[in-house]
Amino acid sequence: MKTKGALLREHNKPWAIEEIEIGDPKAHEIKIRMEAAGMCHSDHHLMTGGIPMAGFPILGGHEGAGVVAEVGEGVTDFEVGDHVVLSFIPSCGKCPSCQSGMANLCDFGAMLLQGEAVSDNTFRIQTAAGENVYPMTLLGTFAPYMVVHEASAVKIDKDIPFEVAALCGCGIPTGYGSSTRSGDVRPGEDVAIVGVGGVGTAALQGAVISGARNVFAIDPVEWKREQALKFGATAAFASVEEAAMAIAETTHGGMCQKVIVTVGEVHGKDVDLWMGITAKGGTCVLTGMGNMLESDVTLNLAMLTLLQKNLQGSIFGGANPKLDIPQLLSMYKIGKLNIADMITRQYRLEQINDGYQDMLDGRNIRGVIRYTEEDW
Repeated sequence: MKTKGALLREHNKPWAIEEIEIGDPKAHEIKIRMEAAGMCHSDHHLMTGGIPMAGFPILGGHEGAGVVAEVGEGVTDFEVGDHVVLSFIPSCGKCPSCQSGMANLCDFGAMLLQGEAVSDNTFRIQTAAGENVYPMTLLGTFAPYMVVHEASAVKIDKDIPFEVAALCGCGIPTGYGSSTRSGDVRPGEDVAIVGVGGVGTAALQGAVISGARNVFAIDPVEWKREQALKFGATAAFASVEEAAMAIAETTHGGMCQKVIVTVGEVHGKDVDLWMGITAKGGTCVLTGMGNMLESDVTLNLAMLTLLQKNLQGSIFGGANPKLDIPQLLSMYKIGKLNIADMITRQYRLEQINDGYQDMLDGRNIRGVIRYTEEDW
């Protein structure tokens, strides 16, 4: 079918809305009519080249929700009309990672940047000129329709607003799980959240819900610091350097048992700063993405050893998508998890560049693209 999508044709150029053609669902695939797509910082890394796809043009978007419009052969868990969230990491349930409880490291994840469908290793999206298109994490939520493997979709209750559900495809599980799973925040612990955009605000809520004693929010944008206090932070600071003295005073020199780093772009030179506010025996969780082509890190190895600190990577917050996405949305429904107030602005697909500029300017916790009948 012919539709449209937001494409990148080279690095450091704006998104362009172009006509694309999406194939019909094959075995174990479903077609989804998109309702909402979250605007995550990771898609901006596509523009800068920080996340290198296998080629151009790239169809962006890896966070979204919609309605099943068609199912392919062999699909048994979904039917037409189901409401679904797109999980940016598939969960096959069969590979060694999935079977060992690490569904966020599903073997299908190795294929996410190559552009070819996991079903049959073919390109399923083409431009009007017939060029193969590389969809972000084999999704491409920056288009009104998509065809995906059933492992990338999670069925949800039909009374969940789509703009809320969309954020559970990446940002909410990634942030919340960075605190509750990867960070394993325990009651009474002191926690620092470095960067309080969409992922950071979810991490902040995860720390609060886990019973953290003090939650220190760190972000250079004053408005975000104000929002962090509304979401439960006990104090907010513009920089790690500014926060360090206050954290030391509040914790009597003990610092934070858990430091969750959810900045939009990780730089190796900052790692030792984050480790500096991590308590001895504590854990610093790196959730924010660095440039895949960079490997330089500043880290005092002696202090890492002598104070027995942990530096923990985290992808998707250690989440099990099929379990955690419905669970997080059930927490939203009963008022335990505030997702709605994280949505700062909604945009049309044609406003995508405005939305990303708002993100870079620190005006959004999370921007969401909302599709309407005009798009379908």
